[in-house]
Amino acid sequence: MKKRLDRKYSRIADNYRSLDEVTAALAQAGLESSNLIVGIDFTKSNEWTGARSFHRRSLHHIGDGRNPYEQAISIIGQTLSAFDEDNLIPCYGFGDASTHDQDVFSFYPDDRFCNGFEELLTRYREIVPQLKLAGPTSFAPIIEMAMTIVEQSGGQYHVLLIIADGQVTRSVDTQNGHLSLQEQMTVDAIVRASEFPLSIVLVGVGDGPWDMMREFDDNIPARAFDNFQFVNFTEIMSKNVDSRRKQTEFALSALMEIPSQYKATLELGLLGRQRLDASERIPVPPPAYVTPPVRVSKTYHSSSFQPDTTYGGYIPTPSAPTSSYRNDNQVCPICFTNPKDMAFGCGHQTCCECGDGLELCPICRSSIHTRIKLY
Repeated sequence: MKKRLDRKYSRIADNYRSLDEVTAALAQAGLESSNLIVGIDFTKSNEWTGARSFHRRSLHHIGDGRNPYEQAISIIGQTLSAFDEDNLIPCYGFGDASTHDQDVFSFYPDDRFCNGFEELLTRYREIVPQLKLAGPTSFAPIIEMAMTIVEQSGGQYHVLLIIADGQVTRSVDTQNGHLSLQEQMTVDAIVRASEFPLSIVLVGVGDGPWDMMREFDDNIPARAFDNFQFVNFTEIMSKNVDSRRKQTEFALSALMEIPSQYKATLELGLLGRQRLDASERIPVPPPAYVTPPVRVSKTYHSSSFQPDTTYGGYIPTPSAPTSSYRNDNQVCPICFTNPKDMAFGCGHQTCCECGDGLELCPICRSSIHTRIKLY
């Protein structure tokens, strides 16, 4: 019986055509609480992967309008708030100079959860200007953190929302048909997570590329159920249609597999089951250079959460300060893995793999017209 269920849920299709259908299916499946977990990518590539999609600004740019990260959070928040019983959202960052590809940091020093989406967005704006973006990129730590939260809850169903600007780091030394260390760790974490009542939604913001994430979405083997969904936020939000329609399409794309995934966790007996062999991940505190937050009462409940109705129209302000991941000037400033072996006309250098797809220099932001391979 278990093997038959495994095959049944090994690839869950995208079954719905409207947000109302998804919301109704969630309720019909018996989902009473969304138990959302949020993980945000703070790798250094956020500084230049908005070249085409975000007017050459950092994707974490804090201005009068909402950046792509804030947009994605607010749209998902509008949809899932109806299923949120306690209004508490565990929020973590990864990929900055304090975590790299090894840890996650909690949004608060005492590891308390954000009380509603407004507090989440407010705390995000407090943290971003002082963070030091770094790398490399791995989703394994945030997935493992989500598994820890599920285990601590007694096996309640959770949805992990990861918002990231790029795919997992891959070195030029990685042979075709093989995975990099970060890719292998991420795949292993996704497979382990399928033994928990946990759905993983990865939202891609910025210019990409996203080919490997689509592979993750469709072809990861050996899972108890298809627990991973990738959504290209930029592709949807760049369409020339009404903003409300774009928001609906994005939320639909992100959540359309949740009803079937929730049913899978029920039929596979994952709900309410605690695993004695589960490892516990402990988040690190927010970086010491982040200003302590103003304490918000836990009795606050978000009853007036409103989604943003625009995408664009941002007023430029200086980007968040950052620092280099390493002092080693010979390492590519994008992937932090490969040696610098490509120079641009401006004089700055990256590795060939990262440099081939760039339109702007990641250091000085000047247009790239000349590429020179270094040997």
